[in-house]
Amino acid sequence: MSDATARFQRRLKRLYLIYTVGFLAFVVAIALLERQGLEREPIGYAFLGVTVLFYATIGILSRTSDPVEFYVAGRRVPAMFNGMATAADWMSAASFISLTGGLYASGYDGLAFVMGWTGGYVLVALLLAPYLRAFGQFTIPDFLGARFGGHIPRVIGVLITMLCSFTYVVAQIYGVGLITSRLIGVEFQIGIFLGLGGILVCSFLGGMRAVTWTQVSQYIVMIIAFMVPVVWMSIVQTGNPVAPVAYGEQLRKVTQLEEELLKDPSEHEVRRLFRLRADQAHEHLRDPEQAFLAERGRMAERIVELNDSLASPEELDAARQALLSFPDTVEQAIVRWQRESAQRERAEPLVRHGEPFPGVDDAQREHARINFLALVFCLSVGTAALPHILMRYYTTPTVQEARNSAAWSLGFIFLLYVTAPALAVLVKFTVFSEVVGASYSELPAWIRQWQLVDSSLLALEDINLDGIVQRAELLIGPDIIVLAAPEIAGMPYVVSGLVAAGGLAAALSTADGLLLTISNALSHDMYYRIVNPYASPGRRVMLSKVLLLIIALLAAGTAAQRPAAILFLVAAAFSFAAAGFFPALVLGIFWKRATGLGAVVGMLGGLGITFYYMSCTQSWLREVVWGLAPEVPADALWWGIEPISAGVFGVPVGFALIIVVSLLTPVPSVATQTLIEKIRSPGASAMRD
Repeated sequence: MSDATARFQRRLKRLYLIYTVGFLAFVVAIALLERQGLEREPIGYAFLGVTVLFYATIGILSRTSDPVEFYVAGRRVPAMFNGMATAADWMSAASFISLTGGLYASGYDGLAFVMGWTGGYVLVALLLAPYLRAFGQFTIPDFLGARFGGHIPRVIGVLITMLCSFTYVVAQIYGVGLITSRLIGVEFQIGIFLGLGGILVCSFLGGMRAVTWTQVSQYIVMIIAFMVPVVWMSIVQTGNPVAPVAYGEQLRKVTQLEEELLKDPSEHEVRRLFRLRADQAHEHLRDPEQAFLAERGRMAERIVELNDSLASPEELDAARQALLSFPDTVEQAIVRWQRESAQRERAEPLVRHGEPFPGVDDAQREHARINFLALVFCLSVGTAALPHILMRYYTTPTVQEARNSAAWSLGFIFLLYVTAPALAVLVKFTVFSEVVGASYSELPAWIRQWQLVDSSLLALEDINLDGIVQRAELLIGPDIIVLAAPEIAGMPYVVSGLVAAGGLAAALSTADGLLLTISNALSHDMYYRIVNPYASPGRRVMLSKVLLLIIALLAAGTAAQRPAAILFLVAAAFSFAAAGFFPALVLGIFWKRATGLGAVVGMLGGLGITFYYMSCTQSWLREVVWGLAPEVPADALWWGIEPISAGVFGVPVGFALIIVVSLLTPVPSVATQTLIEKIRSPGASAMRD
C-alpha cells in the first residue's frame, strides 16, 4: 500500500468516525427534546431532513464529469468502505423492512431468504468479483461484449439488466413512500416524490463516486437504526443485550404461546368464519352482477323478517347496518369480494414459528422442503448475478481489494441478517402475549395508528363479535414489523424516527445503485459502445444523468400506482438475474471454449424458460401474457416448484445451452482466450478502457 493510499484511508476513517459520532449526538439530542415535550411531527421532520441533508451534502461534494469517477468512483474505494457501500447497496428496503417481517409471518421458511442472500455473497467472492475487477471495465454488459464479441451479447445484457433492476427500483421507491408517509404524515404519493428528491441528490451529480460515499454513510445509519430496537427489546424481555444469543429462549416461549392458541376453540371458530367468507366471496366473483343483486335482496328481506317477527332492536340495527355497509355498486362489491377472497390465509391453520417444512401430511412437507431448497438456490445464484451488486467490485483499486471487499460485504451484511430472526421472535412474543387475547377496547395505540397509515398493512376485524382479539383476526403485513417494532415494544418515539430513517437509508442506497446501473447500461453500453463510439466523456456522463432522471421519474410514477404484483416481481428478479447472467458469467470466466453464440442462446434460453414458467404458473401473468384463465391448474407446477423459484429451471438450461452450442461452433479467437487467461491470472492487473 502506497503512502498516499494509506493517508487516504486514514482520512476516510476519521471523517466517517466524526460522522458517526455526530449522528449519535443528533439522536441523543432529539431524545432529550422529546423528554422535554417535543411532538412527534417535528421529530419525523428532523430525522427526514437531517439525514437527507447529510446525503445531499456528500452527493454535492462528490459531483464529477469524469467518466471513470462517474462510472466506477475512480477505482480507488478501499476494501472496507466498498464492503460497507456494497452492504448498503444490497440491504434494500426489502432486507431492512421486509426480511424480519417475512420471518415473523413464515417462521422457519423465512430462513430461505437469510441463507440464500448471504450464500450469494460467497459465490460473488469465489466466482465473480475478483475476475470482473481484473477485467476492469465499467458494467456487466461491458464484460459480455468484450468476452463474447459483437453487440448482441452486450444488448442482451442491457435488457436483462433493465428487467432485473427496474422492478427492483420501483419497490425501493415504494418503500420510500411508505416510510416517508409514516415519518412525517404526508400522503403516500407525496412521500414518494419527496423521497425521489433524496435519491437524485445522491446520484445525479456524482454518479458512482457520490453513490459510494453516501452509501457508506447510509450503512452507518441503517445498522444503528436496526440494532437499537433489537438490543432494547432483548434487554427488556430477557435481560441479555445480545439478541441472537437470547433468541432460543424467546423462541421457546413463543412456541408455548402457539400451543395454547392451537387448543383455543375461539381460534378454530374464527378461522372457520374467515374460510366461509372467503369461499363465498370466491363464488360471488364468478357472477358479480347476479351476486350483487342477490345479496342486496337477501339483506332487505332479512330486515322485513325481523320487523315482522318483532326482533330485538339490536338485531334489527345490525341488519340495517349490514345493508348500509354493503357496496352501492357492482364495481365496489367486486373490490370487496376480491379483498375478502385474498384473505383466505387468515383461515389457514396456525404454523409454529420454529416448525421446519410444515404440512398436514408427508406430501405437503416434502413440497415445502423442495420449495425451500429451490428458493435458497435462486436467491443465492440470483444475488451473485445482480448487476448493481457486481458493479461495485469495479470500484476497488486492485483485484486483491475486490476479494477483500467481498469478505467485508459479507461481514457487514451478517450483522443485520443474524439479528433479523431474533427481532422477528421478540416482536412475535410481544404481539402474542400483549395483543392476542386482549379486549378490542384496550388495544395498544400503535394498532390504530398503523391502520390509519394503510389498512392493508394492518387489518383487525372482530369476525366472531366476542370483543376479544383472536390470532386470526389480527393480520400484520410483513412490511411494518420493523417500522412498528419500537412502538410495539413501548419505546420513545425517537426510536421510531431512528428506525424510519434507517429504512429510508436502505431504500435510498439501493435505489441509487439501481438507477445508476440502468442509466449507465443505456448511456455507456448502448449509446457509447454501439450508437456513437466517438462521444466525448462529458457527453456520455451528461446522457447518463439525463437517463437517470427519466428512469427515476418513470419508477416513481409506477410506484405511486401501488402495483399489486411488484413484490412478486422483485423476488422474481433474482430468478431472472440467475438464469440470464449467472451461466454466461461463470462459463465466460472459467471456460475458454464458451463462444458468443453459445452465450446468446444460453442467456435467451435460460431467461425464456424462467419467464415461461412464471407466466404459466402465476395467476395474473397467465391472464396478461397468454390470455388464459387466472386460475392455475393443480398440475401446472413442475415438480411442485413455486413460480418465484423459476430460476431453478432457467439456470441449468442456460448452462446446458451454452455448453452444447459452444461445442458446435468455432473456438473463440486467440485474443479472447488471452483475455480470459489474463483476468484469471493471480497477478492480473486491471484492463483499461
